[in-house]
Amino acid sequence: MGSWMRRLFLDNFIYKVISLLLAVGLWLAVARTPVAEIEMRVPIEFRNLPDNLEIDSATFTEAQVRLRGPERVLHGMSVADVRAEVDLSSMQAGERTFDLTARHVHVPNEVEVVQIIPGQFHLSFDSRDKRTVDIHPRVTGSFAGGMRVAQVIADPPNITVTGPRRRLEKLEAATTDPVDVSGTMSRASFTTQAYVADPLIQVVNPRPIRVTVIMEGAAGEKDTK
Repeated sequence: MGSWMRRLFLDNFIYKVISLLLAVGLWLAVARTPVAEIEMRVPIEFRNLPDNLEIDSATFTEAQVRLRGPERVLHGMSVADVRAEVDLSSMQAGERTFDLTARHVHVPNEVEVVQIIPGQFHLSFDSRDKRTVDIHPRVTGSFAGGMRVAQVIADPPNITVTGPRRRLEKLEAATTDPVDVSGTMSRASFTTQAYVADPLIQVVNPRPIRVTVIMEGAAGEKDTK
């Protein structure tokens, strides 16, 4: 037994001592690394939302995350290194409250999630739908004395939009970027874009809109040229 113990400790003794010193040195280096805390605001990423649903919420959800870890690691981090993710694969139309915990936040190694604000958030879901709505061009400008806008024509006259069903039902029309017709005496055409003010409603296949403005005099005579 004594011979075996001697071989265990004495064989390759120098290498064993060097390994021990390296391990101790590494431990001391890590132990001396200052620990710090930082706060970051990161977007909450929604994953796997069913194709037939829309998030019926007008606010963009963010989380304030407090992180603790080695100072050298925290100082080299950016918002791109932290992700808050929520799985929506089982969602149906209606309302739902979600817990937001450390398991939802992905951070680099050696970093710990200390606090998340908010700890909960609320979302509502609605069926995705499509609808065709008229375009009402927005005309601005100052006109010569006795002149006024007689007719405004949009080409195409309507667009298709998609979004949460209840929001689409309340939508009356789309509009355009302002068209300035200052100085127009007869008619003029402009190329612009149509949009919907509700950020959760999107235009399907957006394309330029041609707006023609026809002016008339005080007597009500239109230019037909």
